Order: sequence, then structure tokens, then C-alpha cells
Amino acid sequence: MGRWYELARFDHRFERDMTNVMTEYRLLDDGTVEVINIGIRDGKEHRATGHAKTTTEAGRLRVSFFWKFYSDYNIMEMAEDGSWVLVGSRSPEYLWILSRQPSLPDSTMQHIIELARKRGYAVENLILAK
Repeated sequence: MGRWYELARFDHRFERDMTNVMTEYRLLDDGTVEVINIGIRDGKEHRATGHAKTTTEAGRLRVSFFWKFYSDYNIMEMAEDGSWVLVGSRSPEYLWILSRQPSLPDSTMQHIIELARKRGYAVENLILAK
């Protein structure tokens, strides 16, 4: 739960041309998770609110921003101290590097990118946060 900063992602239409992207995860009383994505496009703040369901599989959420259509968000790698995560889905077209801080040391970023490469992701397509 809490705030995560997007440090890198693959291009997709719902975040295209956005900068300063972050996500807030909030556990609701009914056990679901509210997901609020915030980013800047054309100098204006844009927000998208979705919901997530936990699953029986550790590290997997089912997230929906579009009515009843859910996607899997899988934590594939995580720092021992929980400071960063590598998130993917069932599709190799979705990949995010998220951090509790707005930036990470270059050596840490390279390590995470290498982990993604070893999992078969086309890391040359990553868009790094500005």
C-alpha cells in the first residue's frame, strides 16, 4: 500500500506522453484496494482511479480501471527492503519499475533492468522517467 513512483514503463496508450507518474494504493474496508494513478500530460495533472482485488497468489493483484475488465499486476522482483518493485502482467507488453522514492541510483536501475531482460522483456523499449 502507499505511494509508488514510476521510474520506467513500456509505452501504452493510457500513460502515453505522461511524466511524473505515481500511484497510490489504499486498502479499503471491504478488502479491495483503491488504485489512483497521477501523472502530468501537456502541463496538466491527470488522474485515473481504479480498483484492485487481492488474489490467493502472493504478489498478484487483479486491477481494473475500465469497468469490469481486470488485468493481472504481478510483482516479479522486489528489493529486500521493499524500496522498489518490478511489475509485469500476463502480457509481455506491460512492464513497470516502481520505487518508494522518486529516483534510484543508476546501479540499482541497471540491476532491475537486467532482471527484466533475464525474464525475456524487451528492455530497450523501456521509457525512463524524466
